[in-house]
Amino acid sequence: MILYTNDDGIDAPGIAALQKAADDGVVIAPATQQSGVSHQITMWGDSVKVTERDANNFAVHGTPADCVRVGITHLKPEVSFVLSGINQGGNLGMDVYLSGTVAAAREAAFHGLPAIAVSQYLKSWDAVDWDQAARYTKVVLEELMGRPQKPRSFWNVNLPHLESGADMPEMVFCKPCCEPIPLNYVVKDNQYEYRGKYQNRKSDSGADVEVCFGDRISISEISL
Repeated sequence: MILYTNDDGIDAPGIAALQKAADDGVVIAPATQQSGVSHQITMWGDSVKVTERDANNFAVHGTPADCVRVGITHLKPEVSFVLSGINQGGNLGMDVYLSGTVAAAREAAFHGLPAIAVSQYLKSWDAVDWDQAARYTKVVLEELMGRPQKPRSFWNVNLPHLESGADMPEMVFCKPCCEPIPLNYVVKDNQYEYRGKYQNRKSDSGADVEVCFGDRISISEISL
C-alpha cells in the first residue's frame, strides 16, 4: 500500500495530482499548510490529533514527518511505499534540508521504506497545470518504482515549469546542488525580511538546479 503525504496540506491540488499518477493508497497528510518545517516532529508531551475523513483519508494536525510516523505505526501499518508531494515549488539542492515534503520521504527511509518526494518548480507564481504535472509524474514513478532502491535512501524529483501541453521532458539523474540560495534581506527598524530570488540561485555544473532550471526533470538519490 502507498502512503501519500505532503507539506502543502491534505486539500492541496498537488497531492491529488500525485494520486492520479500512481496506484490507490491512503492519504495521511497535514491538516494545514506545513511548508518549510523540515524534519520537525511532535514529541515530549505534545500530542498529534488525527481526523479520519474516511477509511483512506486522514488529516493529521502535525508535520509531514508526523504523518509518516503515525501512519506506518498506527493508521496503516501495512504501508510499503511512501510518496510525498507534489509540492508547489521546487525542492532543489539545499532545499532538501528545509522541505517538509522531502522530510516525509526521509522519515520513510529511516524506517526502511522506499520513498519518493516530488516537487513542481515554479518559474513564477503562475498557476500550475496539475494535470500535466500528474502526467509527467506518472512516467517518473513508473521508472523509479520499478528500480531496486538502496537501503536508507530515497528519490528527490523536481519537475520543470513548462507551458501547458509541452511534451514529456527529459529525465536526468543528477546530484543535488551544494550552492546556497541568495542571501538578500531588506532591513527596516531591526526587521530583516528575506528578498532572495529563487530563480537567481547558483548551481553546480550538472546538478539538480541546473537540470530543472534547464527544463528537464531532475532525479536525485538521497542517502541518509
